[in-house]
Amino acid sequence: MRLMRIGPAGRERPVLAAPDGRHFDLSPVTDDIDGAFLAALGEQPGLVPPLADLTETDITGQRVGAPVARPSAVLCIGQNYAAHAAESGAEPPERPILFYKSPNTVVGPYDDVLIPRGGEKTDWEVELAVVIGRRASYLDSPDEALAHVAGYAVSNDVSERAFQLEESGGQWSKGKSCATFNPLGPVLVTSDEVGDPQGLRLRSWVNGDPRQDSVTADMIFSVAEIVHHLSQYLVLEPGDVINTGTPQGVALSGRFPYLGPDDVMEMDIAGLGRQRSVCRPA
Repeated sequence: MRLMRIGPAGRERPVLAAPDGRHFDLSPVTDDIDGAFLAALGEQPGLVPPLADLTETDITGQRVGAPVARPSAVLCIGQNYAAHAAESGAEPPERPILFYKSPNTVVGPYDDVLIPRGGEKTDWEVELAVVIGRRASYLDSPDEALAHVAGYAVSNDVSERAFQLEESGGQWSKGKSCATFNPLGPVLVTSDEVGDPQGLRLRSWVNGDPRQDSVTADMIFSVAEIVHHLSQYLVLEPGDVINTGTPQGVALSGRFPYLGPDDVMEMDIAGLGRQRSVCRPA
């Protein structure tokens, strides 16, 4: 299934996107695409009725919201591609690096991204987002992990590098939690449709120029390893979002300029869709 949320910020409604391009209202099934719905979906495979029993809806011209409502946590894995670690001046990590973004950074896939006051090094990062569907705590092995994943989405882990590295005090979240710093979507594609999450191509562009182009097979730590590892330190709840790291090709490398007002970022992951965000001053 491909799940969406359509409408003004704070008043989105749940929608199912069919393979043929049509859209169907999920309001009779759930009030929102949130943790409670994703948990129920995992427990009741027939929760969403056949398309013939749903009402078609026209979303033309309407805002697309983030495909997950109100995640209780946005957990991020740093330097999870060896080439990106190298362009950051670091050795590949021996275990997953965890940092947090404020959940209110999550915005729609076509919403503006605001360059923060004092920001001079705002950067893009295309990432595979993992959305949890079942509570995960102390999983015995990575083999159990993917059964706790509801689905996947395109994420942009926008970063203000000066805040992250020069004013951080040793922790990255200052540079990660500015308003609008996590465009997500356009769709949440359920795990059964995605299949192997390590076989996806992910790309980014700035003002139409290519920046990143890699595959999730190049992750140092796979999705299963990440979910298992995190479950040893915290409880993952339905609706939580995990950003799994970005490949090489960001401005931090020194090969490209940082973002400025009116710059356009595009992020794409094969099978999960493409997002487009315009940078504006805060």
